[in-house]
Amino acid sequence: MSPQAVCKVTDLTTDVPFAVEVDDELTVAIVRHGGKIYAIEDECSHGKVALSEGDVVDDTIECYLHGSVFDLATGRPLNLPATEPVRVFACHIEGDDVLIDVHATVTQY
Repeated sequence: MSPQAVCKVTDLTTDVPFAVEVDDELTVAIVRHGGKIYAIEDECSHGKVALSEGDVVDDTIECYLHGSVFDLATGRPLNLPATEPVRVFACHIEGDDVLIDVHATVTQY
């Protein structure tokens, strides 16, 4: 399956996660940070709550419920209580559109 447009670049505010639903089955948090765009699964692997409700600090996103912090580029948890990574998806910009491919994960650590 090919990448799909999920939002406009103008929808994004630096360091403020933007939740988008993809294929009616998956919610992804789109984050503009440090001149890059990240697409990270919008569900904490520990608390099963929306990461898009958390804070972006440095190159991470923090779950508001229990404080687990995930690396935006890899999805790796950097502290407890989370021990499992979340998926990070390939994304890019075409014109004013942010495109992601939920079938192309870039998780690596």
